[in-house]
Amino acid sequence: MQAWIEHLLTLLALPQFGLSTVFVVSFISATLLPMGSEPVVFGLVKLNPELFWPAILVATAGNTLGGAVDWWMGFGAHKVADKYSHSKHHMRVLDWLERLGPKACLLAWLPLVGDPLCAVAGWLKLPFWPCLGYMAIGKFIRYVLMTGSLVWAF
Repeated sequence: MQAWIEHLLTLLALPQFGLSTVFVVSFISATLLPMGSEPVVFGLVKLNPELFWPAILVATAGNTLGGAVDWWMGFGAHKVADKYSHSKHHMRVLDWLERLGPKACLLAWLPLVGDPLCAVAGWLKLPFWPCLGYMAIGKFIRYVLMTGSLVWAF
């Protein structure tokens, strides 16, 4: 089993496959599917240290585009969420997001709440391009810190 896993990691880390794998996994993990992309980024960088910055940039791009998909899903789901508009908690969160505006998307990197936050930003019809910019900044910082920390620790 160990040899199989090492072979798979080596195959995925090949430069011709590695960055595209990072992009796909980062994109999928930014949607509402429960998946993390950091292990893939770390694995590629650990096997190919010279790909640190390309991997960070590709992961950021994939994750940001996934956040954009969340934004559009939220934008299209506005009518569905109207049935929940009577709860106090719902109203407090919406007020907070409306006060912060697109800057709230800086928190899109957070586990569990980051991806739904992007969807809610779309539902609130917050401006798309500023939201996308803030998503990219937050996700870029996360990848630099997480991958740098893992490479340093291991």
